[in-house]
Amino acid sequence: MQGRISGRSTGRLMAGLVLAWALAGCAGAGGVGGEPKTAAQSPDRAWGPVMVAIAKADLYDDEKTVVDLIPRRAPGLIVEDYQKRTAGGALSRAELNAFVQDNFDEPPENEARLSESADTPIDEHIKNLWPYLTRDPAATDEGQWSSLVVLPHRYVVPGGRFNEMFYWDSFFTMLGLAHSDRYDLVRDMVDNFAWLIDQYGFIPNGTRTYFLTRSQPPFFASMVGLLAEHDGDDVYQRYLPELEKEYEYWMRGAETLAPGQASEHVVRLADGTLLNRYHGSENTPRPESYAGEIALANKASNRPAAEVYGALRAAAESGWDFSSRWMADGSQQTTIATRDILPVDLNALLFHLEKTLAHAWQLEGDHARADQFEQRAETRREAINRIFWDADRGLYTDYDWREHRLSEVVSAAMVYPLAFGVADQGRADAVAAAVERELLRPGGMVTTNRHTGEQWDAPNGWAPLQWLAVEGLARYGQTRLAATIAGRWIDTNQRVFDQTGKLVEKYNVENPGVGGGGEYEVVDGFGWTNGVLLDLMARYPQATRTP
Repeated sequence: MQGRISGRSTGRLMAGLVLAWALAGCAGAGGVGGEPKTAAQSPDRAWGPVMVAIAKADLYDDEKTVVDLIPRRAPGLIVEDYQKRTAGGALSRAELNAFVQDNFDEPPENEARLSESADTPIDEHIKNLWPYLTRDPAATDEGQWSSLVVLPHRYVVPGGRFNEMFYWDSFFTMLGLAHSDRYDLVRDMVDNFAWLIDQYGFIPNGTRTYFLTRSQPPFFASMVGLLAEHDGDDVYQRYLPELEKEYEYWMRGAETLAPGQASEHVVRLADGTLLNRYHGSENTPRPESYAGEIALANKASNRPAAEVYGALRAAAESGWDFSSRWMADGSQQTTIATRDILPVDLNALLFHLEKTLAHAWQLEGDHARADQFEQRAETRREAINRIFWDADRGLYTDYDWREHRLSEVVSAAMVYPLAFGVADQGRADAVAAAVERELLRPGGMVTTNRHTGEQWDAPNGWAPLQWLAVEGLARYGQTRLAATIAGRWIDTNQRVFDQTGKLVEKYNVENPGVGGGGEYEVVDGFGWTNGVLLDLMARYPQATRTP
C-alpha cells in the first residue's frame, strides 16, 4: 500500500500528532511492577512528528520497524531537536537517516537459530523452538521509552517481526505448549492476559503501546478453559473477575442502544437483536502502517479518510487483516467497511464467553448470575442461527447490518459456530458439505474462495482456522472431513519444513507451500503454527510422516 502522501492529508494529521505529543509530554513508562504504559505513550503520540517523517521517507522496508524503534532519550527532547533542525526546511533522506541513527536503536532481531541435526523430527524441532520464542520480562525490557509493554511474567512471541505477545495467536500457541508439558508457560501467559485486563480494561491486539486502542478475537475464555483442563475447575473462579471485565468491554454501550443503532462493539438490529462487531476504536492511520494507510485513503478519494482508517483498524482488530470479508465490493481494499459487518466468528466467540461465565458463576455458587449468562448465551445462539445462516447455500456467513443482507463471501469463519457448539446437527452437516465443496484444497482449508492478493484470502490457509475446523467438525461427528483437513495441513507443514527447515505463519494450500500476500514478508517462527501442528499431530498420529 505504498504511495504518495498528499500535503493536505499529511498536514491535518501532523497537526493532530503534534497536539497529541504536546499533551503526552515526556512521560516515561514503568517496568515490571511499575505504572503500565499507556496509549498516550504510543510513538504516534510520544514522538509523532518524527514518526511521521520516518514513515513518509520509507526508511524501512517494514513500517512496523518504525514504531518499534527504541528512543535513546526522552521522546519530547528528540521531537524538540527535530523541530529545531527542520525549522528551515525538511531534512534530506540522508540527514533524516543520520538523525534516526543518532536518536534511536533498532529493535532486536527475532530469529531462531537452532543447533540441531538436519533429521530432527518436526515435533522435536517445535519443542526446541520454545526457548527461542520465550521472553522473560526481566531480560527483555527495552527501556522506558520503547513501545513494548512490559509484562509481569514470561511469554511466547510468534516470531519474526512479531517480537511481542499477541492476543489470539497465544491461545493456539498454548495448545502446543500444553502438548510440550510446558504448563508453566501456559499459566504465565494466562496471568499476563489477566494482568492486561486489570490494567487496561481489555486485552489489546498485542503488547505494544500502539496496540492499546484495539483488541483482537476474544480467546481469553478458551485460554482459561485450556488451563482448567489441566489444573482443575478452580481456574474458572480464579479468573472470573477478568472474564467479567472482558465481557463488559465487548458489550459496553449495549444497555442504552436503540434499535438500528451501533456503539463501539455492539449493534442492535431493527428488531432488537443484539450482536457484536469489530470496531478498532480510532479513526486515524495505524502507526505501524502509517504511510501505507494514508496512501490507501488518498486512493479512496470518494470516501472520508477517517471512515477508511476506522474500517482498517476494525479489520486489524478482527485478526483477518486483510480479507475480502471486509470489502464492500468483495475485492478492493478501498471499499473496506469492516464496521458495517457483523462477523459470525466474533459472535460465536462471545457465545463461548457467555457460556464460560455461566459455568464460572455456577462454580462460584451464584446460580442467579449463572442463569443470567446462560440465558444470554442461548439468546445469542438463536440470533446466530437466525441472522448468520444462509439457507440457500447451507453455510454461516457475515451480515451487513446497514444493508440488511448476508455477505456473499464464503469464508472459513463458518466453522466457528461448530467449534463452539452453537450449531444444531442439521446446520453442522450442511457446513461440513460447504467446507468440502467450497474451501477444501490439496494442502488444507483455504481461508476464503476469493483471490484478491490479501493474505486472509485464497490461496492461503492459516493454522488457527484449520484447528477450529477440525475441532468443530469432530464435535458434530464429521470425523472423515476433520481427519482429511488435519492430514492435509500436517502434510503441508511437513513439506515446507523438509524444504526449508522452517515453520511459517501462513501456507499456500492450493499449491502446497509457503503462503504470500499482505503487507509484509512471510514470517517464520511461528507460534500458532507450532501449537496447532503439535495438537493435530497428537490427534491424528496416522497423518504424521517421517521426512
